Amino acid sequence: MSTFAELGIKEDLVKGLADINIKRPTPIQEQTIPLLMESGHDFVGLAQTGTGKTAAFGLPLLQRIQPKMKKPQGLILAPTRELCQQIAKQLFKFTKYTDKIFTESVYGGFPIVKQMENLKRQTHIIVATPGRLKDLIDRSAVDLRQVKTVILDEADEMLSMGFKKEIDEILEFVPKNTDTWLFSATMPQEIEVLIKKNMDPSVRRVEIDSKNRVNKDINHKYKLYSKHADKFRMLTDFMGRQGQDRGVIFCKTKMAVRELAEKLNEFGYLTGAIEGDLDQQERDKVMRAFRKQRLQILVATDIFARGIDVHDIAYVVHYQLPEKMEYYTHRSGRTGRAGKKGLSLSLILPNELRRLEHIADKLKIKISESKGK
Repeated sequence: MSTFAELGIKEDLVKGLADINIKRPTPIQEQTIPLLMESGHDFVGLAQTGTGKTAAFGLPLLQRIQPKMKKPQGLILAPTRELCQQIAKQLFKFTKYTDKIFTESVYGGFPIVKQMENLKRQTHIIVATPGRLKDLIDRSAVDLRQVKTVILDEADEMLSMGFKKEIDEILEFVPKNTDTWLFSATMPQEIEVLIKKNMDPSVRRVEIDSKNRVNKDINHKYKLYSKHADKFRMLTDFMGRQGQDRGVIFCKTKMAVRELAEKLNEFGYLTGAIEGDLDQQERDKVMRAFRKQRLQILVATDIFARGIDVHDIAYVVHYQLPEKMEYYTHRSGRTGRAGKKGLSLSLILPNELRRLEHIADKLKIKISESKGK
């Protein structure tokens, strides 16, 4: 395995990585960084969640930035506010020992006038959700004329959230010679269409672990229940055996998230809920409490699966199976991170077993029945 220095990463960035205990490249970083260090090429990276994609694109991007040039030179699009914040925070940590590189994150749920004011400051990299960035472009509040690199992070999730139109329009506002780097956990047909429309035909590709989209450190199990009352009892029995370990429980709807979180709190579990009806301040409050371990359980809808970037989640529970197969990947990827083992447990009715078997077949994973109580 190579070192970051051998991949071409500068000493001051390597020193920043060491401070946050990142010492050896992951496979996606090892294969991607040398390609992204070369300008003049579009790129597609396909890898599961939790593999280190932020450093894979962030380090080459940071080395491209010219700190003395005060205009935005890099643009990163991501599906959620939470992911934008995480990316900006990581880039800040990487640059602890470099010349000052300023990153501004913009997203919905925050006063747009304040973001317009912030963008008047020296900004080298913009991290944005597509909808809010398009609003800022429409108000002539952002200058993308000096952008040399555009990164589409979690591209499949952005498309599944309906951002295709905004992405296409945003790409019309960056220079034609801009390098476009796309990263995704899955490769649905919509991604291939986007690549064909917006990227060079000679686009370079890296695919990590193509035979297994879901982290191999995750143990996949299911339990069968016959009536709804058994389902909640089965969940609490399972959680009672987890001790102080923390987990995330996924439901399909906002109402289901709220109801389940309330019931778990009534049973004495310190539980927070993340769903679309919460305003951004409330979401941030819940996530802060979860990261600081003031909450043991987080109940969430699929839209927030990739915004939950916490490395000590012992298990994920699919209280309701996801609508889309790729959401199973996104949900399960919250556990088994940073080299730790994780558990992904599905609670299902007998008539859902065939659907779960289909997920297992497509993702090339084994999902076995849990025989415990």
